[in-house]
Amino acid sequence: MKIYVPRDAAARALGSDVVAKAVQDEAARRGIEVTLVRNGSRGMIWLEPLVEVETAEGRTAFGPMTPADVPALFEAGDHPRALGPVEAIPFFARQTRLTFARVGLIDPLSLEDYEAHGGLAGLRRALAMSDADIVEEVRASGLRGRGGAGFPTGIKWETVRKAPGQQKYIVCNADEGDSGTFADRMVMEGDPFTLIEGMVIAGLGVGATKGYVYLRSEYPDAIEVMQEAVRIAQGAGVLGASVLGSDKAFDMEIRVGAGAYVCGEETSLLNSLEGKRGIVRAKPPLPALEGFLGRPTVVNNVISLATVPVIFEKGAAFYQDFGLGRSRGTIPLQIAGNVRFGGLFETAFGMALGEIVEGIAGGTATGRPVKAVQVGGPLGAYFPSSKFDTPFGYEDFDGQGGLIGHAGIVVFDDTVDMAGMARFAMEFCAVESCGKCTPCRIGAVRGVETIDRIRAGEAGAIPLLTDLCETMKDGSLCALGGFTPYPVMSALTHFPEDFTPMREAAE
Repeated sequence: MKIYVPRDAAARALGSDVVAKAVQDEAARRGIEVTLVRNGSRGMIWLEPLVEVETAEGRTAFGPMTPADVPALFEAGDHPRALGPVEAIPFFARQTRLTFARVGLIDPLSLEDYEAHGGLAGLRRALAMSDADIVEEVRASGLRGRGGAGFPTGIKWETVRKAPGQQKYIVCNADEGDSGTFADRMVMEGDPFTLIEGMVIAGLGVGATKGYVYLRSEYPDAIEVMQEAVRIAQGAGVLGASVLGSDKAFDMEIRVGAGAYVCGEETSLLNSLEGKRGIVRAKPPLPALEGFLGRPTVVNNVISLATVPVIFEKGAAFYQDFGLGRSRGTIPLQIAGNVRFGGLFETAFGMALGEIVEGIAGGTATGRPVKAVQVGGPLGAYFPSSKFDTPFGYEDFDGQGGLIGHAGIVVFDDTVDMAGMARFAMEFCAVESCGKCTPCRIGAVRGVETIDRIRAGEAGAIPLLTDLCETMKDGSLCALGGFTPYPVMSALTHFPEDFTPMREAAE
């Protein structure tokens, strides 16, 4: 009997460890031999802990489970928590899983399980290609950075490939700090070898022999899994002086950050990785030319690199066939906030925002009307319901004054105070600023004060706030100060009624 109980951090927070122990204890009590697999999460957080039992017909899901529900797993008859096949659950069935195809399906630390489900096929193909052909495959796929900027991955790789330098590096930005985002963590905890494989292919493409994963300290489970996965990969010859027995070398290690949000910005990350204070570097030079230790460096986020293996396994044309416009492939939506069905939903670009919020997420958990949806983390714009026909794509969101960012989607019902949310954005920027540039360091503090003046009834301060946002947007060195105006101005534009003393009085 094989039973799967997630060891994903979200599942553990909801009690999966005690459920796993209950499975082991009940099996021992009944004298039944059970293989317990601690897999990743399938991403349906409202059903966690989601237990799966392997049967002759496939894997059957049960959830959300408690220790009291475990004994019935070993008995005949209908189980009160039975959900049927995982693939038939509507939230899961509607997805197009490419990057997350193995997450929740396999034992994260079994290289054999990884290979049995398509792992390393892309790397083997890449080993038979030239560096130029590897980079061209990525360019032809249309893959763009999934960390927020949406920069074409192939162009970044080509820049590093052509850059002069005896030593080049691959750096994975795993400093996933945006509120409402968890895709990077889910990959690292549920399918770590796909990230390793993607980094090796990147190294082969640009001529880098060393890689680093910069992982945030708030992810202890991901740190543990990634460190063990690297050790396993090194022992199996996936990493090292001879990648899979070839004449190509690539090795990597895990580095842990100290909790600064600004280190999610690539140049701050590189400074931190070098042991320096995590502050933003001025550009130029670009990291692709002078990055880690002044050497040419590819900096990609987890999802970008974890998507590379499927591109090489199935081909650039296969991947490029999904999406719309210049937004190709799939995007892992992270649905959070006041929703009925929160979790990870991977789909091709192009689905309307309203369909995501109402059709996939099921509307608000409170049952009240949706008032605003923030897309792209704490620096993303707020979208009112009148913008729900916007297709989920880079250019489409940019055209509506927003950004996709890391594809975090946070839903709010009609009780939210949007002036308070705008104030929070400025306050967040003031706290997290590295302090290097004046528009961010001082502008955010002045922003909090100006919003307070507006809410106190000083309508004349509204042009001042608009002016301040323009200065921060155009003058900040990085996206922290440059993107803070998105939530502030979208809240002011779409919900002006919340920026009045009457709103505060009503509360």
